[in-house]
Amino acid sequence: MDTPASRITVKRLHPLFVAEVTGIDLTKPVPREDFRVIWDAFNEHQILVFRDQHFDDESQIAFSRQFGELETMIAHPGNDWNPGHISVMTNLGKDGNFLPPDHPAMLHRERNEEWHSDSSFKSVAALASLLAAHIVPPVGGNTDFASARAAYEALPAERKAALENLTALHRMTYRDMDNDNSYNDDDKKRHVVTHPVIRANPVNGRKALYVGAHAQEIVGMPPEEGARLLEELTAFVTQQQFVYSHPWRDGDAVMWDNRCTLHRATTYDKTQYKRKLHRTTIAGKKLDSAFAMMPGA
Repeated sequence: MDTPASRITVKRLHPLFVAEVTGIDLTKPVPREDFRVIWDAFNEHQILVFRDQHFDDESQIAFSRQFGELETMIAHPGNDWNPGHISVMTNLGKDGNFLPPDHPAMLHRERNEEWHSDSSFKSVAALASLLAAHIVPPVGGNTDFASARAAYEALPAERKAALENLTALHRMTYRDMDNDNSYNDDDKKRHVVTHPVIRANPVNGRKALYVGAHAQEIVGMPPEEGARLLEELTAFVTQQQFVYSHPWRDGDAVMWDNRCTLHRATTYDKTQYKRKLHRTTIAGKKLDSAFAMMPGA
């Protein structure tokens, strides 16, 4: 779509979701009328692909902040226990050399290869994430996205009704927390929260399944029964017809709506090809209705 007030073009990349946005440099201040187009496209398409954006950390943080406050990442091996607003997804050490496959940071980052929604383990879950490519491998290393909105809309009416009032328990870590050394004990205890299995976008009212790897039990169900149901729903959301796989190009930046999508990293030859992407995460708000208006309105 084009708008008279903006030079931005938004082109759909998938029949159900995902759009490519061109005609803007996000590393510079974004005019209000252009941000309006981006915000509307974000709520409509769920995933936005921006080409030829060469962010440094400062400009990525500045653009991300137009959507709201940023999360500070939880301390874990993947960020050397030194959290900030930028999370680096890489197979490289600080010296630029390959990390060994058994390095704690590499083992932690393998979790990103599970289908998940960022920060669903927080009481106020994330609104959006922005991932910017710095180094991309020539083969592999795609990021897959699944539309939990399209999947919900494909459910039979009786199935929707059965799920409507269910609540899921989300954990930051694995269900067996005592044997997970990726986080400190206080974080593991604090980041066990509940969210409805079905969430609605307050801007357009469209509903989505809120599942993925962090959703591990259903409140009021035996743990194993709830886990099976959530695994079944995640498998439904991630069927091929609901999935877009993004092959990274140099300068790509991809933004996704954590309220209604799942994503995962895909593997590549981590001992031969370098990969480095920087992520910012925009925090949610206590009341989703706060997003009925465009940020900053």
